[in-house]
Amino acid sequence: MCTWDGVGKPMLDVKNLGAFYGESIILNAVDLHVPKGQVVCLLGRNGVGKTTFLKSIMGLVNTPKGNIKFNGKEIINKPTFYRARQGISYVPQGRDIFPQLTVQENLLLGLEALGGKGSINEQIYALFPALKAMLKRKGGDLSGGQQQQLAIARALVSKPKMLILDEPTEGIQPSVIQDIGRVIKQLKREANLTILIVEQYLEFVVDVSDYYYVMEKGTIVASGLTKDIDQAEIQKRMAI
Repeated sequence: MCTWDGVGKPMLDVKNLGAFYGESIILNAVDLHVPKGQVVCLLGRNGVGKTTFLKSIMGLVNTPKGNIKFNGKEIINKPTFYRARQGISYVPQGRDIFPQLTVQENLLLGLEALGGKGSINEQIYALFPALKAMLKRKGGDLSGGQQQQLAIARALVSKPKMLILDEPTEGIQPSVIQDIGRVIKQLKREANLTILIVEQYLEFVVDVSDYYYVMEKGTIVASGLTKDIDQAEIQKRMAI
């Protein structure tokens, strides 16, 4: 049962969302709200529909039921490129960087959401200083943590209104997890960026987020302010 239904004007407002793969129902009547300038985390164990939810927001799966409003506009029937150009940047699980392209070339691809126009803001290198020294290196030569930083940096190149991250700590060494957490908090504090994260690492969620949701079997079963989270209860749900 949900204990929190959103505070403040939402940047993302999802109501009664259903999603399908073939004949299989993956999401069932999902309500989720991401207030402007806040960090929201969606928790849940593997296979409950979290990634499908993010793909639904991006228009990558069939969503015949419900509403997805972004910045006040209904987008559920809009194509993926439209959603990206409205200001949603998505970093999928596995990062999806281009291994044969250089770091600089990967970053430049982030401008596609702006129609290929513009340039890489120096603030990107301030957030991820290690990348500036690696601009000529191929993406495939980077460590997993460096690739994750590159993927997030590429998503930020288009100056999005909302950043979506799918399992940003997966397979990443602790020092880089700390760096990613620092960047998330800095983006919220200095850029007022709205951020939605799918995550299983509860310690990270508690550190970076304002609000949380818990998903089980394609349905939201709990939500609330992260400062009030019952970590023992959430861990129990994650282990079911």
